Amino acid sequence: MKPTLVILAAGMASRYGSMKQIQSFGPSGETIMDYSIYDAIRAGFGKVVFIIREEFAENFKAIFEPKLKGRIATDYVYQHLHSFTDGRSVPAERTKPWGTAHAVLCCKGKVNEPFAVINADDYYGRDAFVKAYRFLTTQCNEQTYCIVGYELKNTLSDNGSVSRGVCEVDANHNLTDINERTSIFRGADGKVSYEDASGLHEVSEDSLVSMNFLCYAPGFINLCETQFGDFLDKHINEPKSEFFLPTVTKYFIQSGKGVVKVIPTSAKWFGVTYKEDAPGVQASINELVTSGEYPNALWA
Repeated sequence: MKPTLVILAAGMASRYGSMKQIQSFGPSGETIMDYSIYDAIRAGFGKVVFIIREEFAENFKAIFEPKLKGRIATDYVYQHLHSFTDGRSVPAERTKPWGTAHAVLCCKGKVNEPFAVINADDYYGRDAFVKAYRFLTTQCNEQTYCIVGYELKNTLSDNGSVSRGVCEVDANHNLTDINERTSIFRGADGKVSYEDASGLHEVSEDSLVSMNFLCYAPGFINLCETQFGDFLDKHINEPKSEFFLPTVTKYFIQSGKGVVKVIPTSAKWFGVTYKEDAPGVQASINELVTSGEYPNALWA
């Protein structure tokens, strides 16, 4: 059974200010997602599942269905605020989605094979998809998951802070801890720090971080469901609280359910957190096309 690629595209893009998931960056109008899907197809993935907000579905399908037809199977999952809340009352001030782990939970019943998860607005590189496919088809099981790890210094934005899952690993490259840091930046002194409620904390720029390129067996979705209930019991009245994939992944290892491999990739990451990031993304893609990594028109 070929693995599935799950793409997280339901975010509101509050820092970016528009629907960056469907913005054109490539020379023939390609989105960042197009390059991820192209890399996934040539790595061997058999299906792509888009997690989107239902109000964007018509525009989304109009963009992707014509070019992907006959190339890879597609499916869609809608992330609703009330999905899997089990009758709990959602506060009226809650407007943003519940987060990445809730998005994956919304795939329940749609994804029944080993799968990789990625962000729609991040470029991951061919090497990352090759390594993910290899892991999913040779090592992945309900006791063994993986994170494709990137060096923190290669994932920062010049235009503001970013969110990253900072990984700690043992001598066997197994994850021992992961913490979502939602405000990481390089300061004027050149040091990389993250900010939280207790203040500023320096972090090594060589740290491996999760860019939400994660590989799971299908049972992980059930784990998200049980953990989401616990999350809601504690945080449902916090309008900005989010249920993150690193949180469930951390619970998986710390509760002794299995191991999570951290597989480094040599691929260069880039993405669009802020509008000011867009020109750099476009330039990076043009360089990849010029070097022959991608054709001028992906789906010609």
